Amino acid sequence: MSAQLQSLAVEPNITAPRQPWKEICAASIGNALEFYDLLIYGYFAIIIGKLFFPAESETTSLLLSVGTFGISFVMRPLGAIMLGSYADRAGRKPSLTLSITIMMIGTGMIAFAPTYAQIGIASPIIIIVARMLQGFSTGGEFGAATAYMVEHADGKRRGFFASWQLSTQGLATVLAAGISALLSYTLTDAQLSDWGWRLAFAFGLLVGPVGLYIRNQIDETPEFKKVKDVKAERSPLRTVLLHETTNLLLGIGVVSGATAFNYVHKLYMPTYALKQLHIPATSSFLGAMITGVVLMITAPIFGAMSDRFGRFRVLSIALMLIGLTSYPLFLILNTWPTVTTLIAVQFLVGLLIAACLGPIPAMLSDIFPTTSRGTGLALSYNFSVTIFGGFAPLLVTWMISATDNKMAPSFYVMATSAISVIAVLALGRRMKRRPQS
Repeated sequence: MSAQLQSLAVEPNITAPRQPWKEICAASIGNALEFYDLLIYGYFAIIIGKLFFPAESETTSLLLSVGTFGISFVMRPLGAIMLGSYADRAGRKPSLTLSITIMMIGTGMIAFAPTYAQIGIASPIIIIVARMLQGFSTGGEFGAATAYMVEHADGKRRGFFASWQLSTQGLATVLAAGISALLSYTLTDAQLSDWGWRLAFAFGLLVGPVGLYIRNQIDETPEFKKVKDVKAERSPLRTVLLHETTNLLLGIGVVSGATAFNYVHKLYMPTYALKQLHIPATSSFLGAMITGVVLMITAPIFGAMSDRFGRFRVLSIALMLIGLTSYPLFLILNTWPTVTTLIAVQFLVGLLIAACLGPIPAMLSDIFPTTSRGTGLALSYNFSVTIFGGFAPLLVTWMISATDNKMAPSFYVMATSAISVIAVLALGRRMKRRPQS
C-alpha cells in the first residue's frame, strides 16, 4: 500500500535535479517569512485584543482577537482557489512571488495600524482587512511552494524535499516565538503594549523584501514546463472539483487532525500557558521555540521515512499517537504547571507535529496530477486548516470558558485525529485499487 501511495500521479520520463537545494532553499525561505507573519499575530493576541478590540470583559477582548485570527483563515480557501489556479496556469514561480508581496502588504498594515483609542472603530477594521490579506496570501503559499519542491525532486525523494515546507514552518515558529520572548524579557509590560509589539511585525516587514528578491531569482520547475507545453490546464479548479472530488475530500480529512494538534499545541499554547497555567510570557514563548526547533530539525527526517516506509504507514501511526497523547499532555501541564514541564511537553509536541506534517505534503502531491497539483494541494490543505485549525484558538478558548475545564482543548484534538485516521485509511484503500501509472 505504501509503495502505491508513493507512485501516485508521478508522470513517467520526467527528470529533475537530484540535489535541488538552491530551489528548495528559495521556496523554503519565502515560506518561513510568510508563516512568521502569520504566527506573530497569534503570539500577541492578548495585547492586540486590548488595543484594537477593547471590551468590558478581558475574555471577550481575547475572544475577539483570536476570532480575528480565525477570520484570516476564511480567506485561505479563496487564496487557495485563486493563487493555486494561478500556479497551475502561469507557473509556480509567479504564484510564489505574488503571495509574498500580498503578505508584506498585510503585515505593514498591522505594524502601523492606529489603535482603537486613536481612531475608534476604523482601527479593528484595518486589522481585519490586514488579516484577510495575510490569509489570502497564505492560502496560495502551501500549494505553490509544495508543488515547486516536489517537482524539483526525483520521484524517490519527494517526501524528503516536500517536508522542508514544514521544516521552514518550524523555523518561522522559532523566529516568531524567539522575538516575542526577547521583547517580553527586555521591555516592560507598558512598553510592550505601547510600541514593543509592533517591532515583531516590523521584523517580518523588513525581511520580506529578502524573500521577494530570492523568489524572483528562481527558475520554474522542469515538470511544470513540460506539461505546460504539452497540455496546459485551462481550468484547474474545475478539474479538481469535478474529477478529483474524492481525493480532495480525503485530503481535507487527512490534514484535519494534524492541523488541529498543530494550532492547539503550538500556536495557542503560549496564550494557554499565560492565561491558564500562569506561566510568564517569556517562558511560554520559550516552550513554543522548543516546538519550532524540533519541528525544523525532524520534519525532513519523517519526510525521508515516508519515502522509505511509505506515507500511509508513517502518517497513520503518527495520527493515532496525537489522538492518544493530547489529553495526557494537557493533564501533565495542569498537574505540574512549571516552565520545565512546559518545555518537556513542547519538545514532544514538536516531534509529533513533525511526524504528522512531515509526510503530508508529499502525500497530497502524490494524489493530484501536475496540471492541477497547485490547486489540489492548496484546496485540500487550506480548507482543512480553515475548518479545523484557523478557529481552533477561538473554539478552545470558548470551550475552556464555557466548561470551566482546562482540559477541554484535548477533546477537540482527539476528535479531529479520529477523523484523520479514518480519512487516511479510506485514502489508502482507494489508492490500493487505483491502477498504476
